[in-house]
Amino acid sequence: MTNTDTNATGQQRQSRSLRPLAGVLSAIAVALTSSRSSAVALPWYVLSLTGSAAQTGLVSFCQLLPYVAGKLFLGSVVDHVGARRTSWVADVVSACALCAIPLLHSAEGLTFPVLLILVAVIGAARAPGDLAKETMVPAAAEQARVPLPRATGFSGTIQQGAAIVGLTGGGWLVAAAGPQAALGINGLLFVVGSLIVAFVIPRHDKNADNAPLKTQTAVSSWWRKYLTSMAEGFRFLRGDHLLMTAIALLALLGLLDTAFSTVLLPVWARGDGRGAELVGTLGGTLAVAAIAGSAVAAAFAHRLPRRAVFLGALLIAGGPRFLILGLDVPVGWVFVIIAISGFAEGLLNPVLGAAVLERIPREMLGRVGGLADAMAYAGIPFGGMLAGILVGALGAPAVLLVGSALYFTVVLVNMLFPAWKELDTGKTN
Repeated sequence: MTNTDTNATGQQRQSRSLRPLAGVLSAIAVALTSSRSSAVALPWYVLSLTGSAAQTGLVSFCQLLPYVAGKLFLGSVVDHVGARRTSWVADVVSACALCAIPLLHSAEGLTFPVLLILVAVIGAARAPGDLAKETMVPAAAEQARVPLPRATGFSGTIQQGAAIVGLTGGGWLVAAAGPQAALGINGLLFVVGSLIVAFVIPRHDKNADNAPLKTQTAVSSWWRKYLTSMAEGFRFLRGDHLLMTAIALLALLGLLDTAFSTVLLPVWARGDGRGAELVGTLGGTLAVAAIAGSAVAAAFAHRLPRRAVFLGALLIAGGPRFLILGLDVPVGWVFVIIAISGFAEGLLNPVLGAAVLERIPREMLGRVGGLADAMAYAGIPFGGMLAGILVGALGAPAVLLVGSALYFTVVLVNMLFPAWKELDTGKTN
C-alpha cells in the first residue's frame, strides 16, 4: 500500500465520528423524558392548585394548540434556520418557561392567565424542537457510518424508553417532591438537552446549521416556495381517500386519547385518594406494552391482513381504557386492561406507517407527512378542555363511560368505510 493510500485511509477513518449521532440521540432522550414527565406533573399541579378539571383541560388546550400549529407551519423554518440552532434555542425556551412556573408560584406571582401563557410558550417551543432533533438523525447517521434504518431504530427505541422513564419517573417524582419541584426538574432537563446540542453536535455539521436567510429577496423566494409546497401537499392528501379517512379517524380518536391522559386519568387517580405515582406507573405500563406490540408488528404484521389488524387493534387500544376506569374495579384489573390496550396500540403505527410510506412519493414525503400529522393531531388540543368541562358537569365516571362508548362507535362506524380496503392493496404512487 502506498503512502497516498495510507493517508487516504487514515483520513477516512478520522472522518468517521459517532459524536454527532450520540449527541442527537442523547438530546432526544433527555428532551422526551422531560416532556413525558411534565405530562404527568403539569395536570397534577393544576389539579392540586385549582381542584378544577375544567381549568386542567384549559391548560392542556393552551399547550397543545401551539404544538399542533407548530408542527403544521414550522417544518420549513427548521430547514432554513438550521436544525441544531433551532433545537437548542427551543430547549432553552422550554426550560425557562417550565422553571418559571414553580419560581413564580413560590413568589406568589403566578396567576392563572400567566400559567396559560407559559404553557403556550412550552407547546410552541416543543414543536420545532422535536422536529429539529428528528431532522438531525440522517446526517448524524451518515457521519457515523451507521445505516439509516438502524439509526432510526435507535431513535425509536429511545423515544419509547423515554416514555417509560418519563411517565413512570414523573409520577413518582411528583409523589416524592411535589408537582412544583417536578416541573422545575423537568425544566433543568431541557437545559441539559440544550447543552448537549450546543456542545456535543458540531457547529457546522451537515444539515445541522444551515445559514439563515439574509436578504429580503431570499425571504420572499422562500415564502413563495413554502406556500407552493403546502398547496401541493394539500392537493395530494385531498386526492387520497385512505389517507384522508385515516386522518379524520385519528383526529377524533386523538381528541379522546388526550381527554383520557390529560384530565380523566389524573382526576380518576385523585378521586379515591390515589397519588401521582399511580398515574406514572400506569403510563409506564402502557409504554412497555406498546413496545411489545411494536415488536410483534415488526415481526409478523406483513404476513397479516392490514385492515383487520389495524381496525381490530383500534377497538382494543382505546375504548377498554375508558371503560375500566369508569367502573368500580380493583386497581389490578386496571393494570391488566392498560397493558392489553398498550399492546394493541403498539400494533397501530407499523401498520399505518407502512401504508403511508407506500402511498406518498418519496419527494413529497416531508411536506405530505407533516401536513398529515398536523391534521391528524387537530383534535388533540380540544380533548383535555372538553373533558374538563364535562367532568365538571357530569362527573368523571360518567364521562369515562361516555368516552368508551364514543371510542367504540367511531371505530365500528369506520369499519364500514370502503377506503379501508386499500390498506390491503399495497397501493403505491
